[in-house]
Amino acid sequence: MNYPANSDNKRLTLLAPARNASVARAAIQAGADAIYIGAPRFGARQAAGNSLDDIRQLVAYARTYGVDILVTLNTLLTDEERPEAVRMAWQLYEAGVSALIIQDLTLLDCDMPPIRLHASTQCDNRTPEQAVRLQRMGFRRVVLARELGLSEIRAIRDAVRQDAMERGVEPIELEAFVHGALCVSYSGRCYLSECLTGRSANRGCCAQMCRLPYDILDRDKAVLRDDCGRPLAQQYALSLQDLDRSAFLAELIDAGVTTFKIEGRLKDEAYVTNITAYYRQKIDSLSAQQSDGDSVFRRNFVPNPAKTFHRGQTDYFLHGRTAHMANWQTPKSTGEAIGTVLAARGNTLTVRLHEGVVLHNGDGLSIDQEGFSVNGIQGNTLLINKPLSREPRTDNREPGSLHRNLDTEFLRSLHAERRILLDLLVSETPDGFTITYSNATRHFSRHFVYPHEAASNPERALTTMREQLAKLGDTPYEVRRVTLQTEPYFIPISVLNSWRRELIPAMPVPQQTKEETVTNTASVGASFRTYSADIPEALMTCRYCMLYEMGHCRKLNPLANEPAYLRTSTGTLLRLTFDCRACEMRISR
Repeated sequence: MNYPANSDNKRLTLLAPARNASVARAAIQAGADAIYIGAPRFGARQAAGNSLDDIRQLVAYARTYGVDILVTLNTLLTDEERPEAVRMAWQLYEAGVSALIIQDLTLLDCDMPPIRLHASTQCDNRTPEQAVRLQRMGFRRVVLARELGLSEIRAIRDAVRQDAMERGVEPIELEAFVHGALCVSYSGRCYLSECLTGRSANRGCCAQMCRLPYDILDRDKAVLRDDCGRPLAQQYALSLQDLDRSAFLAELIDAGVTTFKIEGRLKDEAYVTNITAYYRQKIDSLSAQQSDGDSVFRRNFVPNPAKTFHRGQTDYFLHGRTAHMANWQTPKSTGEAIGTVLAARGNTLTVRLHEGVVLHNGDGLSIDQEGFSVNGIQGNTLLINKPLSREPRTDNREPGSLHRNLDTEFLRSLHAERRILLDLLVSETPDGFTITYSNATRHFSRHFVYPHEAASNPERALTTMREQLAKLGDTPYEVRRVTLQTEPYFIPISVLNSWRRELIPAMPVPQQTKEETVTNTASVGASFRTYSADIPEALMTCRYCMLYEMGHCRKLNPLANEPAYLRTSTGTLLRLTFDCRACEMRISR
């Protein structure tokens, strides 16, 4: 694909997640330029590992479409694990993957294969100094911290450009998350899961403590109340809404980002198909030409992030600190707002749906975070699978909001197809014909010896030649245009079909460009990232701030009785500290 370039004139790419090869194939069909997927071990999503055989087969499949496969080896390693990780890196290199995403920088001092290395966001990539350091170590791409604003991304871009220019090398590529779940702590600096459960986020087995409910306590360890007097007990105070920067892709391009990354290596195929197609559409709309014309995408659905797993949305510091980054009521998928509840009685609801909304039996709905499903529809009355546990608000001033978090018809419609467009040229030769299929990245010709027998119906002969040689069926290819540089000769349909069947399977795929890592010019040194059993005092370091979320930033609207502790459902106390100079919140024991 050839999409608009950023200010460094580098091709923009859409990077989609995959928990397995099946999801990866769906993402490729939906429009991904590259896929990131877990290796058998040492990935930051322990539950999303894949065998080497599966990865080899995926690489072969992806190469047909010109799609890169990136593999995650992004956990911190013990001394005992490091040799196995290096062996795996070589196996992945030999399997043809395009790059490895790593966190443990001690791998750079090992006998690694000559493969592109990308610095995982787990490396805590927040500053120009860190990006330059990684560039000097030989990394080809840095995955930026999710918390960065546009001005901070520009500062990193300017720093790596300057360093690269001084040393006569290509600047490191900048990759930014644009969609998906958010970690409340800076990536790589969360130890809460390891401290409370023994499951380390830096070792690929985070217990997602940020998605749990907490009591919010004051300095005297009493439950705080909000501004309306309601107790702040069992609140999901650390559960961020999902990232959605789809409206700001042009700004990210201008800031220097070359790769748009979708989070979700634990997400299902429906989610990945929907979100990949959504961002493919967004990226294409940024370019007047949209693509170089070598691929076409066809969908049976209109991509919509609210139709699959959806916790709401935030651009998360891209334009500075904003309110409502978190949802303290639920960590679950909230879905799309589709109407209001007018009345509830037993297993029936009377509703007013938004214009254009159509419900179906089996749809999943929710009111005030309580979920249920549709069993029947009679006009504006819904039969649901269970009575509500509490009455929803149904007065005219504030009716109960109805959300749909499972749209059965949308899920059934989720099908995307990608076709590689080829030009067909048929040329006459003295002893037969040369047939060529080609586009900007592929060119394949074959000569066939065959007599030149004049056709009794010239127009029909040319039409038959055009139609039969362009009939590519279930292959990944589709003929875009046909040029016939030949007189109208009689050639049986069976012969034309045999030529086509001989040509298409032999079509060469684009060869992977081998990009070796550059020499490590900066010592890893004493500050390398490697596994340690020692847990620091700060279990989480967050740019997200509960005070600001409550509307009580110390600089704007200070609260006399501030939150000082979080208490888990099992009674464990976590201490809150607010560093206003750094504009950070820290959580410790």
